[in-house]
Amino acid sequence: MLQGGMRTTDVAREINCNVCTVRRLRQRYRETGRTADCSGRPRVTTPAQDRYIRTSHLRDRCRMTVRNRLREAGLRACRPVVRLVLTRHHRQQRRLCAQTHRRWTRQDWQKVLHMVPSESIHTP
Repeated sequence: MLQGGMRTTDVAREINCNVCTVRRLRQRYRETGRTADCSGRPRVTTPAQDRYIRTSHLRDRCRMTVRNRLREAGLRACRPVVRLVLTRHHRQQRRLCAQTHRRWTRQDWQKVLHMVPSESIHTP
């Protein structure tokens, strides 16, 4: 950017950093031909190890992240339940059952002996 003719303040505003930082980096580039800082403790890991750490971190995703991405893609973990369609006869039987038990009290319902969820014996 600086070599392209931009002013120091414009470069600082563009990359969102302090003007002094841009000046210091420009001065270092003029003196050494590089902008990297050479001082400090040497790195313990090699570039290959750094890449491995980065990729292993990216591979280890949270369960919720995977779930959200699958949902965004339109993929669902659960399949919709396939049920029988209620026929006219089924609706009539339900309506008849509701009408016959409409006025039952709590005591009437306590007399019902549930043997199988679909079949019950009642003695009102």
